[in-house]
Amino acid sequence: MNWDDVYAAMFGGLADYGDILALVANSVVAGAVLGLVGGLIGVFVLQRDMAFAVHGISELSFAGAAAALLLGADVVTGSIVGSVLAAALIGWLGARARDRNSIIGVLMPFGLGLGILFLSLYPGRSANRFSLLTGQIVSVQSSQLNWLIAISAVVLVGILLIWRPLRFDSLDPQSAAARGVPTTLVSLIFMLLLGLIVAVSVHIIGALLVMALVVTPAAAAMRVASGPLSVPLLATAFGFVSAVGGILLAIMGTLPVSPYITTISFVIYLVCRLAGRSRSRVSRDA
Repeated sequence: MNWDDVYAAMFGGLADYGDILALVANSVVAGAVLGLVGGLIGVFVLQRDMAFAVHGISELSFAGAAAALLLGADVVTGSIVGSVLAAALIGWLGARARDRNSIIGVLMPFGLGLGILFLSLYPGRSANRFSLLTGQIVSVQSSQLNWLIAISAVVLVGILLIWRPLRFDSLDPQSAAARGVPTTLVSLIFMLLLGLIVAVSVHIIGALLVMALVVTPAAAAMRVASGPLSVPLLATAFGFVSAVGGILLAIMGTLPVSPYITTISFVIYLVCRLAGRSRSRVSRDA
């Protein structure tokens, strides 16, 4: 591959950018919604030390999507079934961190193995199989967009309804339990909401890189802010920029959307980490 091929892969669609953008308008909207909700829920994921759980849920989501693809069913529906099943198992059986990590460690290879099995049996185009791992840009139809927005709205409303007990349980679970907070129920509800947002994120960015929308924006926000409102607001902003910016850059060429989204997320995190380190150094000197 020479530099002309690289340029064509990255910027070959610039001449028709406006027309391409009109074709993927649904994907841009879906990415914006998922970036906002993923950034918000990612704050609680990190506070509860559950970044590993996101990857575990995405593997079962991948298996569900692959099964749906093999059976000719809706891929988003299969992804949701796999994610919710994994989230329910982790939330129900993994009350303690050590138990949770061992359960996730068991579910991840199982889900990945099932997904590979289903994809190997799928007789259709290889592009459909590859998109489950890396995401796809032009596949979000209007009916699917409505489902994505509805599911994201359910997750957002659910997070807002349990905001106070969830935040208390995330920051100090022992005190929350002592004060009568139903920590097991809160954990299970949160895991189900996390499973839903992971499932719909898989359709945009792929199963392997879903943490770029759920974990990285929140991790970046926590590097430069610490307030109860500033961190969620920054995390949602970073998620929005990563998702929408990645899609807008990807449609310039023929490359998958996931490398763009993950790169933007990583750059934001790196900048925030350097900024947070500089601010800490200035504070120590002062």
